[in-house]
Amino acid sequence: MGLSGQNSARPAGPSAASGAGRLRRALRIMRWGAVFGTAAAIMLGFALIMTTIAVPNPMVHRKSERAPVIRVLAVDGTVMYERGVAYDYMPIDLLPKHVTDAIVATEDRRFFEHWGLDPIGLGRAMLTNLRAGRYAQGGSTLSQQLAKNLFLSSDRRLGRKIEELYLAFWLEIRLSKKDILELYLNRVYFGGGAYGIEAAARRYFNKSARDISVIEAAVLGGVLKAPSKFSPLTSPPLARARARVVVQNMLAGGFLTQEQAKQASGELIQFYNPARDHEASGFESAVDYVLERLPPLSNVSASEIVIETTIDASLQKRAQQRLTQLIESEGTASDVNQGALLVLETDGAIRAMVGGRNYAENQFNRAVRAKRQPGSTFKPFVYLAALESGLTPDSTVYDLPLSIKGWSPRNENGSYRGAITMRQALTQSINSVAVRLHMDLGSKRTIEVANRLGIHSDLRDGPSLALGASEVTLLEMTGAYATFASGGFRVEPHVINRVRTGGGVVLHQRSLHVPVRLVDNVRVAQMTDMLHSALINGTGKRAALQRFPAAGKTGTSQDFRDAWFIGYSSQLVGGVWFGNDNARPMNRIMGGTLPARLWHDVMLAAHENRMPQPLPGMTANAPTVAITDSMAPPQMRLPAERIDEDFVTRALEKVSTPALR
Repeated sequence: MGLSGQNSARPAGPSAASGAGRLRRALRIMRWGAVFGTAAAIMLGFALIMTTIAVPNPMVHRKSERAPVIRVLAVDGTVMYERGVAYDYMPIDLLPKHVTDAIVATEDRRFFEHWGLDPIGLGRAMLTNLRAGRYAQGGSTLSQQLAKNLFLSSDRRLGRKIEELYLAFWLEIRLSKKDILELYLNRVYFGGGAYGIEAAARRYFNKSARDISVIEAAVLGGVLKAPSKFSPLTSPPLARARARVVVQNMLAGGFLTQEQAKQASGELIQFYNPARDHEASGFESAVDYVLERLPPLSNVSASEIVIETTIDASLQKRAQQRLTQLIESEGTASDVNQGALLVLETDGAIRAMVGGRNYAENQFNRAVRAKRQPGSTFKPFVYLAALESGLTPDSTVYDLPLSIKGWSPRNENGSYRGAITMRQALTQSINSVAVRLHMDLGSKRTIEVANRLGIHSDLRDGPSLALGASEVTLLEMTGAYATFASGGFRVEPHVINRVRTGGGVVLHQRSLHVPVRLVDNVRVAQMTDMLHSALINGTGKRAALQRFPAAGKTGTSQDFRDAWFIGYSSQLVGGVWFGNDNARPMNRIMGGTLPARLWHDVMLAAHENRMPQPLPGMTANAPTVAITDSMAPPQMRLPAERIDEDFVTRALEKVSTPALR
């Protein structure tokens, strides 16, 4: 009893006290949370009220708002093209339901369920980005996109994202879902210079948005993810494939039945081609590329947008005409029906871009989009790697038979010259030397050099890479050669200088280019020395320019499927490609034939009214036309005799540097 009484009188233990303390802390946190929550709600409500007072209802201007006219100017102010007219605002009630369904199903499937922020979509985007290790998918709702388009800039900073979320929430409170969707459809950029659903429908299908079919609506819905990639103007096949993905999105979202989706996916998609109905101007490929590169412009309400480009109008037209003439006059005999051309200033400004023989027949831009094997035009990357390893143009290399796991590079004439200089090897485009250097120095060195100079396409590691076996674009290759012409600095090909409204308000200005050295002066001079020799005394003789020192390299892929010439003066860089879209072999067309001739003709026109200047690292009296082997200095003379087996053995025994074996 005594013990029992003592226990009952004992005060509460530490566990009970700590439990009571936790309860008090929890209650305190709840009280403060309620206070802060109430204060935050009051502040948010006050901010929303002030925003509503300060910002007019976005719908008040819908009656007068129109999609802007897009005007594209050459560098001298010549109007190269004017896209469409200022299309009127399109009320959502006039659009077929499948138009809005295509947009919602693809861009924001839970649009009618959220309040401006979609946590599910945001979480999915974050997971996708984490898996990819980069920014691969956005989680913005249509309300967020409209808020950015109406009120904000396009910069990616945390503060702007918070502003975007706030304004999206404000729009959700201020407007109905239908109004938000209507404003979005009339302001969003659909690529190709088309702002708004009506302008896009007219641009791509030559009809009003009120009349487009389900699959055509799917095309427009698909463009929004990446206007420069999925625009019918840029790549019709990708646009068609993307449209069928959108149809499946509409099916998954319950916007279409299985039968409707099947019918839509089976429809033929025919894009409008204005070139069929108008006389070709010669500007078409360049203008399309300009519109592809046009940055999305936020908060644009101007009736006219003017794009000031780097294109030389006269040169552009002459280049298109000359390429077309060559193919029409010699294409049948040569079995070649396509070509492409680029001319750049040494700072990367694109002066001319020809994407094909006939734009009215095919709008595919081969100068930018086609990936083809560059052949020997790839060899300068191998030789630059060799120079950077310590060799020089006069270093001795060996043109000897070579076998790598059963594969042997073959020289064009089937013979081998033995001990020669690097200059001679590049001048005569000797395959065995390029492969030997590439393998001895390590293929990663070649790939690093190519990537550094601007080759972004995937390069397949292996001995055949030295001979240009990996596909690249003409724009990549021409930009890479521009590094040599610029004196070793990074060159970024560009076509837009400035974008402004008709009233002069600047919407976009190309940023100042900060020089970044990629190749040192000595190596630039050495590469130019060798490429100059290749042009005046080697495979590129037909490209030589009177009065203007130039350097360049021919390239021919296996079975004559591709023929290239890329070269430069001290002021301009030019790249030319000939071939067939289906990769059918040509009739012995090589880089030194049609490509070199076209390069010569266009570059001669491009240099009109310019004064000759020495190439980077070369003297002013460097030869500008081909010289015969007997006229060449001793280090440039090539051994004429055929090499026998004893000579090969003796030559190999003399090799002391592993990189030259």
